[in-house]
Amino acid sequence: MSKTPSISFGFGRAIAALGALALLSGSCGQPASDGRPPNVIIVLTDDQGYGDLGAHGNDKIRTPSLDRFAAEGVELTNFYVSPVCAPTRASLLTGRYYYRTGVVHTSRGGAKMHADEVTLAERLRDAGYRTGIFGKWHLGDNYPMRPMDQGFEESLIHKSGGINQTPDRPNDYFDPLLWKNGQRFEAKGYCTDVFFDAAIEFIEQNRSEPFFMYLPTNAPHTPLIVADDYAQPYFSEGLDETTARVYGMVENIDENFGRLLAKLEELDLRENTLVVFVSDNGQQQERYAAGLRGLKSSTYEGGIRAISLWQWPRELKKPVTVSSVAAHIDVAPTILRAVGAKPGTDLDGVSLLPALRGEQAGLGDRALFSQRHRGLTPRRYQNAAVRRESYKLVLGPGTFSHEAWTVPDKLPAELYDLSEDPAEANDLAAERPEIVEDLRSRYEAWFEEVSSSRSFKPGVIHIGSEAETLSVLCRYQDFTYMDGQPTTWKTVIDRAGRYEVRVKREEDAWWSGPASIYVSVNGEVREEMLVSREDHASFDLPAGPAELDAWAQSPGTDREIVVDNSAVGNVEMKWVE
Repeated sequence: MSKTPSISFGFGRAIAALGALALLSGSCGQPASDGRPPNVIIVLTDDQGYGDLGAHGNDKIRTPSLDRFAAEGVELTNFYVSPVCAPTRASLLTGRYYYRTGVVHTSRGGAKMHADEVTLAERLRDAGYRTGIFGKWHLGDNYPMRPMDQGFEESLIHKSGGINQTPDRPNDYFDPLLWKNGQRFEAKGYCTDVFFDAAIEFIEQNRSEPFFMYLPTNAPHTPLIVADDYAQPYFSEGLDETTARVYGMVENIDENFGRLLAKLEELDLRENTLVVFVSDNGQQQERYAAGLRGLKSSTYEGGIRAISLWQWPRELKKPVTVSSVAAHIDVAPTILRAVGAKPGTDLDGVSLLPALRGEQAGLGDRALFSQRHRGLTPRRYQNAAVRRESYKLVLGPGTFSHEAWTVPDKLPAELYDLSEDPAEANDLAAERPEIVEDLRSRYEAWFEEVSSSRSFKPGVIHIGSEAETLSVLCRYQDFTYMDGQPTTWKTVIDRAGRYEVRVKREEDAWWSGPASIYVSVNGEVREEMLVSREDHASFDLPAGPAELDAWAQSPGTDREIVVDNSAVGNVEMKWVE
């Protein structure tokens, strides 16, 4: 699928790098002494709350590397993300609100980014950068939505939203099953260590060229698995098991982050590498939260205010604390400015470089928006928030879990002045109706505008492409759910022909009698009898857009409907001829 980025660079890696350098020298400072634009590293942690950091007043957790990184660099103290992970990742990599990208949820058909979205990796690759991702992707597991389709030349990832989620089951945080450049890879070691090891190897291999490295860890996301050596000291201090394990996972991240910075120093790359450390949403469990209200999924501060730490020693020469309101949508335009490229007009974010340098007190009159819901149809006002200057409006608080939620006669709305009330304890909505109306009208305009981008339609899986002849269709992650019920996979069959179709059943489960595999294409059902003890059959399928379904069933029995996060019901489709 062709893409038309809003920035065009060079004709080859060397020429592109020179082009980027020329832009750099005219836009954001002098080139490095070796004539290179800056390397770029983004580390994104999963479910690490704002309070899961020693520098934020947590006297229990041990994060010396991150604490020092915060003290010596730039910290954005009012940095916002989405309430859950896939939306944050889409916005971080595109500089656009996630509703524009096709990502509307974390599973059940809603975490598939459209292939024509232009990622930061694509823009930097075209500027002459080597690009790599090591960790959690969560924006689509099938062509053309994989990292390798979206600008990453090297990739080592797990599928879906977490290790040991379908389709990669069974799996574990130790010796995990991963995917390296699209191929199955059996890793050795603890997942976070594995990802940092791969990232460090990538840096070593590409030290002579500008590189962009994206390291989105799956820790400290559940399941809370970490070596006892990390968790036991927190148990000994009297912390509950959940908190002890989360802190142990974060401490392991901190050690690896320190190891990464040390490698940059060793290779003499530290001075001219822009390193960004951010978290993707609020903490999932109750524990120290630096006084913030709410958890992951909430649009209160505890769900959407994130850690945001930046260092680029060559350009950001002094420690700075930035209190201006900023967000995940600002990361891509900031990095593009840092490498000397003018961001395209299709981005929602703005460059933070002047603020990072301490040259700009604020970012102008802007409002930032957050929303989170279940299902594929975002509903106006559902679990949403607007932040402008010191005021924040929370709309429909606590309604994210209600798929059938409709606007009541009296819209639930709460207003907080975060400059005076960061804990969101004093609702000012009744006292300041004019501010409520202003922020509500801004939200309505935003919701209308982002809904017009793609009408909230997720990305589409392509089957039978030469780039991916075997497609794994995950029922829980990618099946289209409506009102909580599975319907079909939204696909395009790229090539007409013969396809081998396999349906996943319980481990070691075999049909005791006759059975068939059924394939439905746009409502037209085809049936093939299964040969004894087989789990696959072959079908002739037409090319084109397809509302697709496939299942196995014995005569006289009801179809088994699977809705949980298991591998049962997943389908493999392989183009044969």
